[in-house]
Amino acid sequence: MTRWLAVPLLVLVTSACVTINIYFPAAAAEEAARTIVRDVLKEGEAAPEPGAVEDKQSSRADPHPVLVAVGHVLEVLVPPAHAADADIDINTAAIRAIRASMQGRQSSLARYYQAGAIGFDSRGNVAIRDLAAASLAERNRLKKLVADENADRSRLYQEIARANGHPEWEPKVRATFARVWVEEAPGGYWYQTDGGAWQQR
Repeated sequence: MTRWLAVPLLVLVTSACVTINIYFPAAAAEEAARTIVRDVLKEGEAAPEPGAVEDKQSSRADPHPVLVAVGHVLEVLVPPAHAADADIDINTAAIRAIRASMQGRQSSLARYYQAGAIGFDSRGNVAIRDLAAASLAERNRLKKLVADENADRSRLYQEIARANGHPEWEPKVRATFARVWVEEAPGGYWYQTDGGAWQQR
């Protein structure tokens, strides 16, 4: 009987490992992106408490003992960083520093967003849309603000992927943020479509 159960359990563990190593938690990445974007743009409600998801899970009925045993086996065999439990860690020291830098720059960028001088491009960056919307005296400063912001954004996307044990996720993290920046932007902000055309929120 034990030998008969061992084969399907081995297949389950092996397939779980393969799935876990390639799985990109899109929903969790979107939630993480919204938390950061709202924080930077000072829009929306406060992010949910970190323990909110765990609290909901802990209120469920106790699982069957066999499932508990399988869970323990997976915990031993699968590195924690690869756990496909739909979670994205955005609470590292490096990510907090990048968020603070972006948030501190937002007040300087906001009026250029509102004037239409800059907008969000399709790669999750800020692009200069109409330099003439800024005065001659401000243009060099605006270019530097945009360059600094884009450097922070690139570091942010890379760091989120790296902090979650999957540097190869960076393009997917970037694509998620590119969409969320536009969706969370205040009315009047400009954004670029995939085809390169500018549209206003």
